[in-house]
Amino acid sequence: MGEQPIFSTRAHVFQIDPNTKKNWVPTSKHAVTVSYFYDSTRNVYRIISLDGSKAIINSTITPNMTFTKTSHKFGQWADSRANTVYGLGFSSETQLNKFAEKFSEFKEAARLAKEKSQEKMELTSTPSQLRTSQKESAAGDLQSPVTPESINGTEERDRETPDAALNTGCRLELNAVPLPHSSTSITKHWEAELAALKGNNAKLTAALLESTANVKQWKQQLAAYQDEAERLHKRVTELECVSGQTTGIKTQKSELNQTIEELEAELKAKEEELEKLKEEVENTTELQTQRDQLRHKLQETELRNEELELQLVGLEQRVESRRLEEQSFRKSLRSLLQMLDGKIFELSALRDSLAKLMDSHSS
Repeated sequence: MGEQPIFSTRAHVFQIDPNTKKNWVPTSKHAVTVSYFYDSTRNVYRIISLDGSKAIINSTITPNMTFTKTSHKFGQWADSRANTVYGLGFSSETQLNKFAEKFSEFKEAARLAKEKSQEKMELTSTPSQLRTSQKESAAGDLQSPVTPESINGTEERDRETPDAALNTGCRLELNAVPLPHSSTSITKHWEAELAALKGNNAKLTAALLESTANVKQWKQQLAAYQDEAERLHKRVTELECVSGQTTGIKTQKSELNQTIEELEAELKAKEEELEKLKEEVENTTELQTQRDQLRHKLQETELRNEELELQLVGLEQRVESRRLEEQSFRKSLRSLLQMLDGKIFELSALRDSLAKLMDSHSS
C-alpha cells in the first residue's frame, strides 16, 4: 500500500534558529497541514508538512523522541537526524492535545515495530539458518531486510514559545531574556545551564555507548553475511562446473543470485546505518564543545564576581574612612564654634566696659 496519511491537522510551523539554538524561526507564512504518515513497507511513522511544494517538516518518529507541550497552544520535539527542533502553534488547546496523543500513540507503535524488527534481525542473522537454507528458507528469510532504527539522543531545552504571536496574525515577537542584575544571579544562571548540559551529555553518552554496542553487533552480522556471500559464490561456481543437470543448476543459480542480491541490499542498509551513527557521534562532539564554552563563561563570571567583591570591599573601606573623617571634622567644628562663642562673649564684655568708660569720661 506504500505510505498513507493516517492523521492530519493544521498549525503554524517553526524551527529553532540553527545559529543561536534559542530563537524560533517561522517556516510557514500561515497555518499549513501537518500529517502523520505510515509506511507499511518499512513499518515506520513520519510527520510531514508541505508549504506549497516545499517540505518544511520531514521527521521520522523514533522511540526516543518526546513531544513537549510548552504552553496551552504550542508544542515541540527534537529530531537529531535532521539536527533541528520543530515547533507547532495550534489555534486551540484541543488540537494540541490531539496531536500530542497521536504522537505518543505512534511513538509506542514505532517502539513495538523496532522490537519486532530486532527480533527478526536476530533470527535472520543466526549462522545455522544461513547454512540450512540453500533454496527456499534462505530466500524466504532474507526477502525482508531488517533496518533497525537509529538511536536518537534527545536534547531538549526550555525555550520561549511564540504562542502570543499566533493570536496577532502569527507574528513572532521574541523578547530578549533579561540578564540578572547581580553577579550572584549570573553565576546561578550559568550553573543551571551547565547542569542542564551535563544531564543532556549523560543521556547522549548512554545513547552513544548503546550505538557502539549495536555497531559491533552489526559488524559481526556483516562479516557473517560476507562469509555467506563468498560461500554462495563458490557454490555457484561449483554448480556451473557440474554437467548433466542443466535445468536444476540454472534454478539453483537463480535462487542463489537472488539471495546474494538480498544480502548485498542488507549490507548497503547496514552501511547507511553506520553513516547515521557517525553523524550522531559528530553531533555529540558539538554538544561537548558547547558545554566547554559554557564552562569557560562560568569561570569568567566567577572571576568577574570576585573582582566586584574586591571593589565592593574597597568602597566600603572608603565609605568608613570618609565617615570617620566627617566625625573628626564635626568635632573640630564644634570646638571652633565654642571658641568663637567665648571670644564673642569676651568682645561683648569689652565693648560694654568701653562704653561705660566713655560714659564716665563724658559726664
